[in-house]
Amino acid sequence: MKTLLKIEELGQFLLAMFLFSQLDLSWWWFFGLLFAPDIGMLGYLVNPKVGALAYTIFHHKALAIFLLLTGFYAGNLVLEMAGIILFAHASFDRIWGYGLKYEKGFKYTHLGEIGA
Repeated sequence: MKTLLKIEELGQFLLAMFLFSQLDLSWWWFFGLLFAPDIGMLGYLVNPKVGALAYTIFHHKALAIFLLLTGFYAGNLVLEMAGIILFAHASFDRIWGYGLKYEKGFKYTHLGEIGA
């Protein structure tokens, strides 16, 4: 089952790349911003609870879809790009086992414990 989920996430990452290709932007934007959502990890400097919340917000696919659709309907290229980047990053992270975080600590995710 784990392999099937990783394949699904890879498909979603490829979908994000396709969606980005529909924007009138250089690929440097995609690859340059792909790891920008990891800024959410800075919350762990405060404490695990804030860290888990910040990380989860910056890696939530529903937020990514909301930003993408809002940008699309508003004609806002920046919001569209942000949604696609966030979606791509979340998919990329989940391929490698980094899921949404629990307050218990960084290695505890909705996909299981990292490194277990």
